[in-house]
This record gives sequence, structure tokens and C-alpha cells, in this order.
Amino acid sequence: MEVILLERIEKLGQMGDVVTVKPGYARNFLLPQKKALRATEGSKIQFENQRAQLEAENLERRKDAEAVAEKLSGLDIMLIRQAGDNGQLYGSVSGRDLADSVTEAGVTVSRGQVMLDRPIKELGLHEVRISLHPEVQVEIKANVARTEDEAATQRERGLSITEIAEESEAAEEAIALAEEALAIADDKEAEAAAVDGMVEEVVAERVAEEADDGESAEDSAADDEADKS
Repeated sequence: MEVILLERIEKLGQMGDVVTVKPGYARNFLLPQKKALRATEGSKIQFENQRAQLEAENLERRKDAEAVAEKLSGLDIMLIRQAGDNGQLYGSVSGRDLADSVTEAGVTVSRGQVMLDRPIKELGLHEVRISLHPEVQVEIKANVARTEDEAATQRERGLSITEIAEESEAAEEAIALAEEALAIADDKEAEAAAVDGMVEEVVAERVAEEADDGESAEDSAADDEADKS
């Protein structure tokens, strides 16, 4: 079905564009929401007659949306949920949950304005887009945690609680490996010192034996001289 867009629709077109969409999408969303008109000759003339008014109204709505976007910019909403040690939620966080949390924070938004492809099903910090106007969107952060303390830790570190735990575990493993390497190095150093000591003893013994042999030879020579005289 061909329709004339009365406002910008993401991934579809700008105001005034004639686009082809699925009949169900047009009948169930675009037409009842007054976001488009059927692309008939009469509606095209109607749109052109109203274009200036529609553009002025759109501009006013965009200004209002931009003002709201400033309030939402950088917003961090906290959602406390039960979850396992692996970070998987016992359930999920839906677009409705996010819309309610944003509204509780002081800015009213509807479920339809939350651009969430799929429900959130794990702990952590999640970027979520809020559509305030076809031309104005803002990102907020959904801080999903099991407790307020964990939420504060995630906010401070910029990581999920499970990622922090994994980092801590990796650090502990690295320390253990380093300690093991040092122990091995100490053992090797001790072994080397022991070998050096043994070598020194053997050398000393050989030097002593050679000295004794030399003295014995001198004594034998002296005895021989005495016998000859």
C-alpha cells in the first residue's frame, strides 16, 4: 500500500514522502496514528495544502522534544531485579518497566517511546534509546542490579557486577600464578646455590688432595736423597 508520510518515520522516510508499506502496518499504525495518508490524488492535494501548517506544528513539537531531551540526557535509572550468580535475570526488564521508571524519575514517556529491540535479561548497564519526536532521540542508562549497593558499584565501575566479579577472579588467578612463579624461581635459586656449594666443596677437596699428593711426593724425593747419601 502506498501512503504519504505526515512526519518523519525512522527507516521509512521524511514528511511528504510517498512510500510503500505493508497494508497491516498502514491500517494498524500509520493511518490511525495520523502519521500518514493513503496516497490518493485527493490526499496528495490535501497534504500540499496543509504542508506549511504540518511543518510548523512539527517544528513546535520538535522544540518541545528537545527541551525534554535535555532533562533526560545522562539519566541513569535503577531497576532492582532478582538474578543468578551468572547475571541472568529471573524474568526480564520490559519497555513498559523502563517507561514507568523514566516517568517516576520525573519525565513522562510511554511504552511506545522506548526503543527496545528485546527485553533486558541480564544484570548490568544498558543503553536505551527514548524517542521523543521523529527527529529527536535521547539515550538513557538502565542500571539493572540485585541491590542498590550493586547498582552503585556498577555505576562507579561502568561494568556489570558479573564483569567485576570476573575481573576480580582473573586478578586473583594472576596473583596466584605470579606467586607460584616466584616460588619456583626461589626453589631454582636455592637449588643453584646448593649446586654451587657442592661444586665449591668438590673443588676444595680436590685442591686439598692435590696438595697432599704434592707433599707426599716431596717427602718421597727427600727420602730417596737420604738413602743415596
